[in-house]
Amino acid sequence: MFFPHERRRSHHPADLHRDDRRFHHPDLTKLGGWRAMQKEAEIPGTRWEQERQWALRMGLTGADSIDDKSIPTFARGELPHYAGINTFLKAPYAEDVLEVANYDATVLGIPFDGGTTYRPGTRFGPQGLRKISALYTPYNYELGVDLREQMTLCDAGDVFTIPANLEKSFDQISRAVSHVFSSGSLPIMIGGDHSIGFPCVRGIAECTSKKIGIVHFDRHADIQEKDLDERMHTTPWFHATNMPNVPAKNLVQVGIGGWQVPRDAVKVARDRETNIITMGDMEKMGIDRTAEMALEMAWDGVDMVYMSFDIDSIDCGFVPGTGWPEPGGFLPREALALASKVAAEGICGMELVEVSPPYDTSDITALMGTRVIVDVLGSMVSAGTLGNHKRHIDKPVAIPHGEFTGKRWSNAT
Repeated sequence: MFFPHERRRSHHPADLHRDDRRFHHPDLTKLGGWRAMQKEAEIPGTRWEQERQWALRMGLTGADSIDDKSIPTFARGELPHYAGINTFLKAPYAEDVLEVANYDATVLGIPFDGGTTYRPGTRFGPQGLRKISALYTPYNYELGVDLREQMTLCDAGDVFTIPANLEKSFDQISRAVSHVFSSGSLPIMIGGDHSIGFPCVRGIAECTSKKIGIVHFDRHADIQEKDLDERMHTTPWFHATNMPNVPAKNLVQVGIGGWQVPRDAVKVARDRETNIITMGDMEKMGIDRTAEMALEMAWDGVDMVYMSFDIDSIDCGFVPGTGWPEPGGFLPREALALASKVAAEGICGMELVEVSPPYDTSDITALMGTRVIVDVLGSMVSAGTLGNHKRHIDKPVAIPHGEFTGKRWSNAT
């Protein structure tokens, strides 16, 4: 007997199959989205509340007509995304660089493209990344991480590089990186062309007696001795691996390939027995195995690992704003997954290089570079490895500073 309120069921096999699908309910607890939703409840909100209080103190309370009493008169901090003076992620600006010791990580811009051999413009990379980073909040839903709540971050501004003088700029860069590293803060460098890789690693290496491995994401090997008779953006790893505590055997280059790898670089890689994982290798092995292999080789017998991420390792269809674009690179999800897996083991420093805003389209290259950095930080926070580098700082440097009292451009006494 059929009752009107019941749904009539067909006995046709195809209809039965549709009924099964319609009434099938998955176990939501197995979905990453469900787990991330629960994890958010475990993250504290105290620093976000402090941010609101700070904004009202620094920017005055809002107009009487504003219902949300956390909104100040003058834009301060993260909101609104389109306003304010941009530091990276709108993190505090450490105008006094002695204050970087108070933070877990320090972003420093390196606006230098004197090592460029084709398309200049990466000197504007730090500005480009800082500007577009305003789009991001410090919270990542899938990771269940809030950088504001679970770590401290500042932006120390830019290194004073010397246009048209590679070696003086290198000395400035190494000095800046060694200061940040010696303070215990993790240095995060945003370039700039890839020639900065050598002075960045040198700045860390001179602060420790321990050995350092390197994981380098790129389409280009960047390990020849000279290019156009100088130490250009194609040469950083030749000179970095000349340092006694940066063994060549622990240099791992991931994503190399295509028609832009000079044979001079291949010869050096072969002679020094460095490690190259091509894009084709990654496709065959998969992301997990590629990351595992890179970590095994980079960490073999060393104490720390440094990450160098060239934005042109990603397929140029996704990152047009770079000095040396190459098709066939990583897809964005592949790049983010690999960088995150390497970072989860802990790094002693990181550089993000070769973002060239003059060639960018709608800021998408700078946005990708920003995403790599925040994913690396989030991965370390999630894994609990942020700060592991501190125990290896056994030769910290002390750089003198000038004497000044008062306030700039101010009548305040």
